Amino acid sequence: MWKGGWNPSSNNTMSVGTYDTNWHSGSHNLHLKLGDEELVTAYRLFEKGIEQQQEGNLGDAMTFLQKSYQRLQAKGEPALQAKILCSLTLVSYNCGDYKSTISYGKECLSLELQPKIKQQVLSYIGNAYRHLADYEPAIEILNQCLQIVKQLDDQKSLVAALNNLGLAYRFSENFPLAIECYEQSLVITQELQEQWGEEQILKNLGNAYYATNDFETAITCYQKSIEIASRLNKSRILIQLFKNIATAYYGLGDYAQVIFYYEQRLKLAQEIEDRRTEEQCLKHLGIAYEADGNYRKAIIYYEQRLELARKTEDSRSEKQTLASLRAAYYALGEYTKALAYD
Repeated sequence: MWKGGWNPSSNNTMSVGTYDTNWHSGSHNLHLKLGDEELVTAYRLFEKGIEQQQEGNLGDAMTFLQKSYQRLQAKGEPALQAKILCSLTLVSYNCGDYKSTISYGKECLSLELQPKIKQQVLSYIGNAYRHLADYEPAIEILNQCLQIVKQLDDQKSLVAALNNLGLAYRFSENFPLAIECYEQSLVITQELQEQWGEEQILKNLGNAYYATNDFETAITCYQKSIEIASRLNKSRILIQLFKNIATAYYGLGDYAQVIFYYEQRLKLAQEIEDRRTEEQCLKHLGIAYEADGNYRKAIIYYEQRLELARKTEDSRSEKQTLASLRAAYYALGEYTKALAYD
């Protein structure tokens, strides 16, 4: 695969909202009246954990939630235990701690849960297994999640469940089933007429077709996704999509389109001051021009990359770019200039 290919482990998971972790004030007041300080302390720690979670302080959220659960285990209270375990499952997933996600999630499933909460827990467990490249349990659990969602009148959750199952099939290299899941998901989200998640599903569908070397269909999916993401001003999604569609065009040997989309990506990266992406765009524009035999143009981009690498003190990028410049000048037969980059 060309060096411009995307990272296959990138997170394309879909979710609908978060767990309903609101605790009824009546129960809280009851514990206060009873004077059970252990329960009161557990509840207050739980509250702090939720507050930190909502503020995006996931490490602190995990600490408070773990302390809350430790105090509560000896006291019973299965309803509150379920809420804490749901929150621990969610927070550990968002922290990238997938083994803890599975552990907390399975413990949560041992309690009596409402179908909606059970579906969400299964979703996080299944996606965690996928991230760990353990695809068999991922597919089994995400199928369980899908069956529950089908019983609920929640079309957005059905879109997400099909998309996430598609991801598990995609990474297990079962591309026909991945495409089937994505296409079902796409039909539903189009029926919703909200474009909710549509650009992400189209991107995932494009990735699946790309994996089967069906570059033309992949490009069609990416183009539709780009149109939606552009209307919705989703810069971060566009950053990825421009890379994906450029890679697909490279598979067709259409270097003009590769260059066009990498230039679009470069412009966007510069607008949002994403220096890492800017550096990668300059690198791949150089590679594309080299592949097209235009070494002079490649050198222009490599020189820009070298300037950026030195400005950001990125020694690894600087070393790579010096090698690229040296190789480009050698290809032109300009050996004195090539030696200047040793």
